[in-house]
Amino acid sequence: MTETAHALARPGPMTPDICVVGTGPGALTVATTAALFGVSVVLVTPPATDGAEQPVTGSSACVTLAAAAQRLSALRDAGRLGLSLGEPQLDAAQLRGHAERLADTLALNGSAERLAALGIVQLRGEPHFLNRHTLAAGEHRIRARRFVIALGAQPAAPSVPGLAELPFLTVETLMAAPRWPERLLVLGGEPAGVEIAQAMRRLGSEVVLILPEGLLPQEDPEACDLIRRALLRDGVVLHEGRELLRAESARHRPRLVLAPREENAAETAVEGTHLLLANGRKPRLAGLDLDLVGIRADDSGIAVDRGLRTANRRIFAIGDCARIAGAPPCGHAGEHHAGLVVRNALFRLPVNATRAALPRLTLSQPELASLGLSEAEARRQGTIGVLRWPYSENERARAEGRSEGLVKVVTDRRGRILGVTIVGAQAGELIGLWSLAVRQRLNVRDVADLALPAPTLSEISKRAALSVHTPLALRPGLRRLIGFLRRFG
Repeated sequence: MTETAHALARPGPMTPDICVVGTGPGALTVATTAALFGVSVVLVTPPATDGAEQPVTGSSACVTLAAAAQRLSALRDAGRLGLSLGEPQLDAAQLRGHAERLADTLALNGSAERLAALGIVQLRGEPHFLNRHTLAAGEHRIRARRFVIALGAQPAAPSVPGLAELPFLTVETLMAAPRWPERLLVLGGEPAGVEIAQAMRRLGSEVVLILPEGLLPQEDPEACDLIRRALLRDGVVLHEGRELLRAESARHRPRLVLAPREENAAETAVEGTHLLLANGRKPRLAGLDLDLVGIRADDSGIAVDRGLRTANRRIFAIGDCARIAGAPPCGHAGEHHAGLVVRNALFRLPVNATRAALPRLTLSQPELASLGLSEAEARRQGTIGVLRWPYSENERARAEGRSEGLVKVVTDRRGRILGVTIVGAQAGELIGLWSLAVRQRLNVRDVADLALPAPTLSEISKRAALSVHTPLALRPGLRRLIGFLRRFG
């Protein structure tokens, strides 16, 4: 044990510089980054809610299923390029093993050996505050200069009669199901629900996707239309915008009863072999006794300011368990928040968690990535410009048979980038360019001037940016000027 860890492990209250409460990438980033700068750190890891660690995380499950579905689709489409292959077969056990190995590899970043080598003291136990300065974790008492709550979120079952009595899967437990779902009912139109529904359908399951709030309600409707078309083409059955009335068990199978489409019409019942809930998550805050430390929290999370501080100035909250005024919720924000907290807590640098437009990604096929404002949100703020360029105009996309999609850029009148939506192949990779442009406050004309390699999908972004100049070609005065200059050779 290192000198720092030995000092913190002595009997009596621990007094580290930072105490991080939570699991996952955000918590580990705060703890390891602070430790690398020589700061004493205690990491409190609560036990799993069901008493056992999940072999596969929700992120690993989604990524693995999406990757398998993409490979399978590529094999089936190989005939377009003159390749003759047999029908691929799914080995569910091998796929599950791949997801478990992925989760195990990622878990090495938070292994006890690595944390101990960095001088981090890791404690396991149910955390709860005793007063404004002290956190309890089992028999240990921690009086830290700064606390960081990074407990994330957990699946939330909606208040529907009969639903609590039904066995259901979550994104985290899907890969551990003893039997591969034959007919899967997926409840929820958030990214995870869409990803799982499409991937499972492509891997051979019958899938019914129930969307009481609509398909990807946070995303641009134009992009959602392309995702909807892809889901229907794959054979996913969609029920959009219909209230879920009740849940029942029929022959030991889950059955969901939906409100009628029209007045005086009959209710619709959908039945499956398995039910997966992907309709929202709630912060893991139970048992923390936040009222004892003067922190405001509700079902949407802990209230924090733009610097991620709570009402108690010694305590920060990050990721899915934080509710930032003026910022929309965004998954996968934990690591970004972690960097901001380290800058603030260690170096006293001012930070603003609402300044950066955090990209959002749905691992559907085609992928959907976005950041900033949608077209509708931007129009409510004033006059805007909308630039588009389709994948079908890109040589690489057409050659690879991935020509479905578009890049859509929303700007203000001066060309400042307000929001970007990309739906198409590798959208998650292409959005990085626009994230940097927004971060650096670049004008869309700056993106248009970039020199990009060809032939690549990244050219689609440049062509969308270049379309900002299209109106100039229609100006009579400019056309007359060009005609005058042509006289001189």
